[in-house]
Amino acid sequence: MKQSIYGLTFEQLTSWLEEHGEKKFRSKQVWDWLYQKRVTEFSQMKNVNQSCIDLLDEHFTIETLTEEIKQESQDGTIKFLFKLDDGNVIETVLMRFNYGLSVCVTTQVGCNIGCSFCASGILRKSRDLTSGEIVEQIMQVQHHLDKQGKDERVSHIVVMGIGEPFDNYDNLMDFLNVVNDKKGLSIGARHITVSTSGIAPKMYEFADEGIQVNLALSIHAPNNELRTQIMKINRAYPLEKLMPAIDYYLEKTNRRITFEYILLRDVNDHKKEAEELAALLKDKRHLSYVNLIPYNPVADHPYERSEKEAILTFYQTLMDHGIKCGVRTEHGTDIDAACGQLRSKQIEKEKARKKKKMQTN
Repeated sequence: MKQSIYGLTFEQLTSWLEEHGEKKFRSKQVWDWLYQKRVTEFSQMKNVNQSCIDLLDEHFTIETLTEEIKQESQDGTIKFLFKLDDGNVIETVLMRFNYGLSVCVTTQVGCNIGCSFCASGILRKSRDLTSGEIVEQIMQVQHHLDKQGKDERVSHIVVMGIGEPFDNYDNLMDFLNVVNDKKGLSIGARHITVSTSGIAPKMYEFADEGIQVNLALSIHAPNNELRTQIMKINRAYPLEKLMPAIDYYLEKTNRRITFEYILLRDVNDHKKEAEELAALLKDKRHLSYVNLIPYNPVADHPYERSEKEAILTFYQTLMDHGIKCGVRTEHGTDIDAACGQLRSKQIEKEKARKKKKMQTN
């Protein structure tokens, strides 16, 4: 199977072309055609010599994702279901904000983190996505925008789709390198946010990268007992291991961390938990922001959305303790809003179709 051309950073592409007898300047030409002019076939690279086009065509492919489903919301949110070359499916979401167009990308096929409230974890991880498959999600969305003819471009990225980004670290870093490259898509590092469930060792490594990419941490509970109940990863990285990693990141980067907190009715949404969370973040509140997330119910999951009054009380309690916070604006509530929901629905439909076919044969 051919490798995705999007999986190569500019430096890797340059080295590969030189190793295969091409001049160094070819990489800049190819890069420009891929990310500035955004061609979908190597043959469209007009100023690239035929021998180089043949070489690229022999070893690489531009498109490895096939659009299976596209759901459009009334608020402009678009959820894409893409099929990979091996038949697996992933989700990518385009969201419209007043500051620009943001794309939420997936990093793994399935997820092993096992958060009890999440649709992404219904199906266990079967493999990591390659860096090319992650980059291509951005390119597929950008190609969709190009076809609309409105001169719109992806301006922001959140790595918050299916999977744990830090569990696919090397491919994540190559992806960030490609989309941030000033010669290509040139999406600013400060316009990119990576979300982790709290793999502490990788948080130290990420802090040492020296990049300006934002970090978000899914905290979801202010104590070990409750966090372990809803997030299995807390068994491996309890708060005693997680908080020092956060402190190291803040000291090393002096960059604010966003703490994601999904509000589950009568589970973690009481004033008591808000006060505990405020106490947990007290010594780092100058570089902390809590993003309160109303829960999108998922079939066969026991949780419900918190009452509006509970959400407001939680918010006000944090603010009263000097913790900056906000309630996330919801997007795509009239489509399969929860992360992983569209994918899991489609897989269940496919299973039912195959079962029915076997019964009729």
